[in-house]
Amino acid sequence: MIKKNDVIEADIVDLSHEGLGVAKLDGLVFFVENALPGEKIQMRVLKVNKKIGYGKVEERLTTSADRNEAIDVAYLRSGIADLGHLTYEAQLKFKTKQVKDSLYKIAGIKDIEVPLTLGMGQPFAYRNKAQVPVRRVNGQLETGFFRKNSHDLMPIEDFYIQHPEIDQVILVVRDLLRRFDIKPYDEQEKTGLMRNVIVRRGHYSGEIMVIFVTTRPKIFRIEQLIELLVDQFPQVSSIMQNINDRDTNVIFGPEFRLLYGKDCITDQMLGNYFEISAPSFYQVNTEMAEQLYQTAIDFADVTQDDTVVDAYSGIGTIGLSFAKHVKKVYGVEVVPQAVENSQRNANLNGISNAHYVCDTAEKAMAKWVQEGIQATVILVDPPRKGLTESFIKASCQMNPDKIVYVSCNVATLARDVKHYEELGYKLSRIQPVDLFPQTHHVEAVSLLVKERSDDE
Repeated sequence: MIKKNDVIEADIVDLSHEGLGVAKLDGLVFFVENALPGEKIQMRVLKVNKKIGYGKVEERLTTSADRNEAIDVAYLRSGIADLGHLTYEAQLKFKTKQVKDSLYKIAGIKDIEVPLTLGMGQPFAYRNKAQVPVRRVNGQLETGFFRKNSHDLMPIEDFYIQHPEIDQVILVVRDLLRRFDIKPYDEQEKTGLMRNVIVRRGHYSGEIMVIFVTTRPKIFRIEQLIELLVDQFPQVSSIMQNINDRDTNVIFGPEFRLLYGKDCITDQMLGNYFEISAPSFYQVNTEMAEQLYQTAIDFADVTQDDTVVDAYSGIGTIGLSFAKHVKKVYGVEVVPQAVENSQRNANLNGISNAHYVCDTAEKAMAKWVQEGIQATVILVDPPRKGLTESFIKASCQMNPDKIVYVSCNVATLARDVKHYEELGYKLSRIQPVDLFPQTHHVEAVSLLVKERSDDE
């Protein structure tokens, strides 16, 4: 019987959806960090229950041809690049398999072609946003990343997948916080001032926003800190403060204050300009987001006669990308500030055929049906939890010809596709896109087409 701390030889036969090596021993399935299919290892058992266990590599006896030896294990341990030990070519194949497996296992779909995941030419230093905790480690204020499944901060200076300029800004901020003796937040004691530093950078514009998340409003000598920061980085055009005094893992509290410059930065996507405020959602990989949205436009195959409903419209990035190709775009979003942003972004680009409302998608779509608005295409780009059954029903009641589903979680995508197929919308095309190279996450664009009965 296998028990904790046993060291046993194991063959890695697969990767889990989170990129952990899978070994099968004595009827148990073990998950092992930093182990790849085809590798034989000496595994130390960390935890075991009736069906599954967790192990760690004590020694690698054979090495996979798909292993990237150049990765620092700190990136694997922190989850920053939890697939970084796999060569990039193999990462793209892994993600394609994730999509195929989810469609088959969850939705029972096996007859659709899943093309190879669209990847990046340079699959690192791509993130345009960093959210970095500030904590005390060994008596000194540090910035870094939490070790996976913990709140132990690992000090990190080069984040590998972030734009290098963002890393440089974080290091200068860290050194200034030390210099002015600003106290880092202590989760246990609920003391200290500085919880997080968030940095956003426009991919094309190069504009930088810095956000300080603090437990209370007053920051000692903040004017001097800002002066020194902007002196080193003139491209910093916005410095914001967010006040969060709650005992929570949620990064932002409700209150934002402008400390310097303007309250947003501007960047481009597919030729449109977008104002990005501190709390607004904006895809963190601009280059691949453009490919993602272009794939959605191509799948929808729209004309100037089409009317598009953009559910989960955010600040308008995907809907406004469609606007120049169609007659009208109707967007709906529950976050009031995002709705304001999307209308401002429409005006910024001289787009007059996009209309945004603040509501739940279900209620907005029901109103639009009553008003006689006929959507030919519905766009959905939901959070990881996917769509609710009520949303799926409401979207079908609008009777669109096509539904274009942009997903960041292929498991919930497969579940939702199954519901749509039951309501007469068939999955016609799918394309995985690698928005998060070096991590196990995969995005996918799907096209669902209304099945016509013989009398239609």
